[in-house]
Amino acid sequence: MEKLIEKANILMEALPYIRRFFQKTIVIKYGGHAMVDEELKHGFVLDVVLLSYIGLKPVIVHGGGPQIEGVLKKMGKKSTFVDGMRVTDSETMEIVEMVLGRVNQEIVGLINQNGGNAIGLSGKDGHLLKAKKLQQSKKTGAVRIPDMGMVGEVETVNPAAIEVLDSNRFIPVISPIGAGEKGQTYNINADLVAGKIASALKAEKLILLTDVKGVLNQKDQLLSTLESRTAERLIKEKAIRGGMIPKVQCCLQALREGVTKTHIIDGRVKHAILLEIFTDGGIGTQISHSTR
Repeated sequence: MEKLIEKANILMEALPYIRRFFQKTIVIKYGGHAMVDEELKHGFVLDVVLLSYIGLKPVIVHGGGPQIEGVLKKMGKKSTFVDGMRVTDSETMEIVEMVLGRVNQEIVGLINQNGGNAIGLSGKDGHLLKAKKLQQSKKTGAVRIPDMGMVGEVETVNPAAIEVLDSNRFIPVISPIGAGEKGQTYNINADLVAGKIASALKAEKLILLTDVKGVLNQKDQLLSTLESRTAERLIKEKAIRGGMIPKVQCCLQALREGVTKTHIIDGRVKHAILLEIFTDGGIGTQISHSTR
């Protein structure tokens, strides 16, 4: 009985948030440890199904770095990374697309097995993601950064397919592959894809799952809330550093393009999404518009 009362109290505490976000779009970038740990994977799927059940509109954009790396190693191909992005030649692009398609169907299957209604999409479906080759013009000393190959960036998003699925209570699960003007296939960073899709949908929230607690200060303490102006200043001061910089910049761009709030959270925590959305303190970093 005590456990039932505890669960009822948790639901009552979440009720105001459920009302607030009813019929609102939540774009979630799914990646990192949460994709490979079986318990976390199951918890993520249950979170997404619950969000759909209570009237929110989750949209999932997934990565697949560990899975891609595993296949490439088996084939004897060594990966090169620049700014966290995999240099992608034509052979690697075929492998990336194959593996992401497999990952996509696994996620769709798990959601459907647990009571949800998910449909998998590639960014090439329904002209969802129009992409172009990522331009690399930077230099490090006398060494030019290598050509990234088939790595792309999003030019435009056509959200029509997502909107049709949303309106019929389906959960879109999207792999970060885009199509060029002449039909070329491009591998695109999943964080950036999630941000651009959130912008196109004018989402209530963009949530990036990571393998760290969130944005940390120089003393490695979690910054639970950040206004956009403060985040920009911390990047300039190099208080935000390393791989966190592109994630924060992705969030800032999404805010500029119409997303209400953005979140960088620890995907290693079970039910991280629910804890971030339905509790006052959350568990990661919320980045929002500056109030002044």
